[in-house]
Amino acid sequence: MGQREMRRRVTRVGVIAVAAALLLSGCSPQYMVLNPVGPVGKKELDLILLSTVLIMMVILPVLALLFYIVWRYRDKPGNKAPYQPRWSENKVLEVIWWGIPIVVVAILGTATVKTTYALVKPPETNVKPLTVEVVSLDWKWLFLYPDQGVATVNYCEIPTGVPVQFELTSDAPMNSFWVPQLGGQEYTMPGMAMRLWLQADKPGTYYGHGANFTGEGFAHDEFRVVAVDETKFNDWVTHVKQTAPALTKAGYAQLKRPSIMGTASYKSFPPGLFNDTVWADGGQYMPGMLNDVPGGAPKHGMQDTSSMSSRMAQEAHMSS
Repeated sequence: MGQREMRRRVTRVGVIAVAAALLLSGCSPQYMVLNPVGPVGKKELDLILLSTVLIMMVILPVLALLFYIVWRYRDKPGNKAPYQPRWSENKVLEVIWWGIPIVVVAILGTATVKTTYALVKPPETNVKPLTVEVVSLDWKWLFLYPDQGVATVNYCEIPTGVPVQFELTSDAPMNSFWVPQLGGQEYTMPGMAMRLWLQADKPGTYYGHGANFTGEGFAHDEFRVVAVDETKFNDWVTHVKQTAPALTKAGYAQLKRPSIMGTASYKSFPPGLFNDTVWADGGQYMPGMLNDVPGGAPKHGMQDTSSMSSRMAQEAHMSS
């Protein structure tokens, strides 16, 4: 066997080995997006796989044609092929290279819209959902449980098999809430209440991180979501109520200052803290922002601009 043939075989084996490593590594748990543990993440993974297949259907033939054309029509000594610089069009080819992308985009667009609208609803309709209010801070995450009356920092405990409605806002620069194994990210913005439905079907501890760059503490802007069965979740709530301190307004003012910290638990928090935060950061300028959020607009402090306007008009009319 000559050296040239040996080099070819070694190169071929190397390419196959690298390709296999890349393809098989996609199944590793370290690629969290590709290892979902809930219905939301699974639907998004299906969309990712569909997109990949459709893109490969376009990319692979194009690359194959590129190499074939470069090799087949290369110039070489003694080439007697006719030179035709006036060639301008081929309707069959134009239908192919315009038609295929249009079909691909139509399929991908339809699937994306269908999945997107499906994910704004609870993953399960026959189970009472859990509501968790999330406030992104510099550089930490505050989780409030309005129904249970407890709060945590940098970790969130949820029951398995139960849809979780995350109500999201920010009391710091804009961020993005992301738990890769449970589903896609959603932005947290001051003065706005966003919503994200997630669900964990397996017990476990899942990595979460702020997906929007927020300054020097960004690398530490992470949290964990702990999924346990419902009995253990209720036991955890009871334990927090019995052992943890209360989060006061003064404590929250200290908490929201830019800093890096570990986890913390609180047996209670100021009523309406989430809604007051949205309101104070600009929510009062967007009437209806909190209409579908538990508790609605704050009953104290700043008021709805629409009601303020009507009251000012009444007072002006009475004084005149």
